[in-house]
Amino acid sequence: MPGPKLSLILVAPFVASCWGATRPPPPVTQNRSLSPFAAAAAYPNAEPAVAIIAAQEYVAAHRPQDGYEYFQRLAREQPGRPILVSLEGMLQARMAGDVALLKRVGWVEEAIAKLDRGAQGDPGAGRLIRGLVFADLPARFGKAGQAVEDLNASLQSRGAFPLGIDRALLRALAAAHRTLGDERLSAEMLRRAGLESLEAPAVTVNFSVGADEGFRFTNPKLVREAEGVYRAEGFDFATIAFLVDDAGVVAIDAGTTKETAAAAMKALREVTRAPVRYVILTHSHWDHVGGLDAVREPGTVVIARANFAQELSRMRSSQNTFSWFFGSRPVGLEVPAPRLVDREDVLRLGKLELRLLPVSGGETNDALFVELPRERLLFVGDVFMPYVGPPFIAEGSPEGYLEALSRVRELAPRKLIQGHPPLTGLFTIEAVPGLEAALRDLYQRYLPQVRKGRPLADILHDDYLPEGLRATPKAVVPYLVVRDHFLERLHRQNAGYWQSDGEGVESFTRAEWAAMLDGFGDGSDGPFIRVAEDLLQRGDAPLAVRVAELGLLRHANSGKLQDTRKRALSMCIDRYSLADPFRFIVYSQWAGTPSRPVTPLE
Repeated sequence: MPGPKLSLILVAPFVASCWGATRPPPPVTQNRSLSPFAAAAAYPNAEPAVAIIAAQEYVAAHRPQDGYEYFQRLAREQPGRPILVSLEGMLQARMAGDVALLKRVGWVEEAIAKLDRGAQGDPGAGRLIRGLVFADLPARFGKAGQAVEDLNASLQSRGAFPLGIDRALLRALAAAHRTLGDERLSAEMLRRAGLESLEAPAVTVNFSVGADEGFRFTNPKLVREAEGVYRAEGFDFATIAFLVDDAGVVAIDAGTTKETAAAAMKALREVTRAPVRYVILTHSHWDHVGGLDAVREPGTVVIARANFAQELSRMRSSQNTFSWFFGSRPVGLEVPAPRLVDREDVLRLGKLELRLLPVSGGETNDALFVELPRERLLFVGDVFMPYVGPPFIAEGSPEGYLEALSRVRELAPRKLIQGHPPLTGLFTIEAVPGLEAALRDLYQRYLPQVRKGRPLADILHDDYLPEGLRATPKAVVPYLVVRDHFLERLHRQNAGYWQSDGEGVESFTRAEWAAMLDGFGDGSDGPFIRVAEDLLQRGDAPLAVRVAELGLLRHANSGKLQDTRKRALSMCIDRYSLADPFRFIVYSQWAGTPSRPVTPLE
């Protein structure tokens, strides 16, 4: 794709619904999905993805006018960045419904001119944004044909994007073809996008989630990484890597369930019939060991860290509170007699030579790197998972995260292959030096404050961006994705359960909080509805969810509160589908709102 490649494509159907709304009152809570991306978008050398995410966060927060004014200012200050003009035009089109009727056509035509200038200046990101916006313009503007051209060009170049964007492109194609009068093709594009209608809420990227199948980052595919090196992605939550030689196959990790791992093995068998000689487990989590029975064959040797059994026992004892992560199929957690590695080792099979490197990782204590020196590839599992250990389990380590970054920097591979597709796309070798420096800055700044008892909420509210990020644009998105979780884990491991602001000194149930809040009102659901609706108007969706749920504890049959909760959850799904898939999964499960898989065009 011409022009700067996007580090992350998280663009939504920007004008899919009615245009705009009046400027809402200011939010009550800090939106850390928006504020740091907006601040980083002002860096003159920022990756296009940073600005795109910031623009979409303005939309998800129902604040397009604020976003329009922000990008209008940036575009004037930095005329050499065409992505800013494109996003200014996108947000301007989004606001058209707020413009006086007699001026509306001129307003949209002005937005169109900006989108054209942006596409000319950056034929990659600019055409993508223009196609998504033009697809939803009314027929009177005559832009549906150009939208189809732009969207098809983006589909042809989607390999340049580290995340699947087919859903957004297909949904936009459905809108454009409907405008052009081709209902049959419009319906086909909509079906492939996994949507029931153009009006249905849609996740932008190719994420799918549901009660039975669990979560998928992308559609199932076997990706050829190098000669004899493949990644099985989208068959379940995690990635399985296969190293193929005439003497046999080395599998790195084993997927989540027997059924999903078997599907990945079926794809492998389209490439080779060689037996699986080794399965190397990068760590002990469910989604990397659960499908082992489908991957290993008679004579297969399983390899893991020496402390693997201790970590695996933690998985067995944990509760599957959020079942939409992995779905309804059983996850296997039995690993019979693995060969254990407690120091650096070498594994040879045919022409394959692998280095096994035990490390301290950010997610677990049993991390194992697998280096393929011939191709200068390094398989790192989940050491850079942004959550620094699952948020619902007492594990993970900021110190291990930093150590893993340092080790990768020393090894200097050509490419990192990680345990999930977005990690491979975002946490690249180019990002490692800047990310390590930024997180060390974060660690050194806040560890003393944690030890002095500063409350976590106050620390997070600092919204800290290290100055060094300005010089390392590849590290900006990875840093912003991991920052809050890094601080949360740092605080959990170094602070007591009583905090200086009184948090934790007394513990109250949600029912008790609901009763207290009910006392401020008149004993009806009305005050809860009023406050929750006001929060929604302000863009404070997570807090609106909490207020609605507390209200329902006191007024369980309130249809208005149930509707408010549903809309608040929908806003949360929109907000977190961009850069926080774990929250996206949780809010989708709470809402009972699955996202169907995408069927990409070949």
